[in-house]
Amino acid sequence: MENDWGGPFGAVIVRDGEIVARGQNRVLLTGDVTAHAEIEAIRRACGASNPYAPSISKAHRNESTLTLVPKPEGSADVVPERAKMLMGTEIYISGAPCPMCMSAIYWARIDAVHFASDLAATSAIGFDDDFQYQDFTRPYEERRMKIEQFRPDLGAQAYDAWMSKTDRHPY
Repeated sequence: MENDWGGPFGAVIVRDGEIVARGQNRVLLTGDVTAHAEIEAIRRACGASNPYAPSISKAHRNESTLTLVPKPEGSADVVPERAKMLMGTEIYISGAPCPMCMSAIYWARIDAVHFASDLAATSAIGFDDDFQYQDFTRPYEERRMKIEQFRPDLGAQAYDAWMSKTDRHPY
């Protein structure tokens, strides 16, 4: 923040009491609106967990975040197993995660989220994410921006190709 890289947001990902990765907001440094502290920490944690990245061969998938694990008991997931991603880690954040970061945390399968400042405090300093959380609960036609489906035939082609792939790796 003091270097004008972005807002007052930082994150650390921890496994067994040890810091796996750190992230800080770098939106102003990079011009990338996704360069939030949580996203930066997740990217670094994945990099640290995947020694064979960026091209993890099938032979090395069991040595990375891509190792397949069974779905949790009671899960409604239709896929019997998925990549473990960052299971077994927790994230500590200076502020409550925005919807983008919270989604990334879910996808990363991080076990727990701990934050210092809540959404109201974050809003008070000019970073208001609450409207997004509210907007997501509305039907598409009532959202703040236009959202519509088009060309489902194109989507179906890609989805059919994925389902026909005999060696697909769920993540």
